[in-house]
Amino acid sequence: MKKYILLFVFSILIFACNKDKEVSSTDFKTWSKRHLTTQLKDSLEYGKSYLSIYSQIYSVSEHKTHSLTAMVSMRNTSDTDTIYLLKAEYFDTKGTSVRTYFDKTIFLAPLETTEIIIDEVDKEGGTGSNFIFEWKTPKDCPEPLFEGIMNSTKGQQGLSFSTQSKRIK
Repeated sequence: MKKYILLFVFSILIFACNKDKEVSSTDFKTWSKRHLTTQLKDSLEYGKSYLSIYSQIYSVSEHKTHSLTAMVSMRNTSDTDTIYLLKAEYFDTKGTSVRTYFDKTIFLAPLETTEIIIDEVDKEGGTGSNFIFEWKTPKDCPEPLFEGIMNSTKGQQGLSFSTQSKRIK
């Protein structure tokens, strides 16, 4: 009988240690502080950009993956103009929408940067995840820059790499 009680207690301890970690990349409260409260001017130019992101990469073979933390950096490259980001949508490897980070217009002041963090435990995107950004800028303003920085550190080893967006519209 003592064996069963000990086994039961041991099982509870093991499962209690495997709590699901909260995924911070789904915290949308930060975007509400950046929402634009006025109407956009009609003279603004529209654009759309694609950014590849890797929340997982293959390791050793196609049957084993390694999870990564991804930082999506959204940068206003203008030193004089405010730009407007209309939407940031995250897609998985199959092209299915995982989540929309904001679909109300937010603004970035000149040379301002904001980020989206895809936690290492957030595996929804898979090995071929990506973002589509929709944005508007004043005429003759440089377009925004969207970058992905992926990294992981385990013990004394680490890896990191980056990607840059491509304008698609």
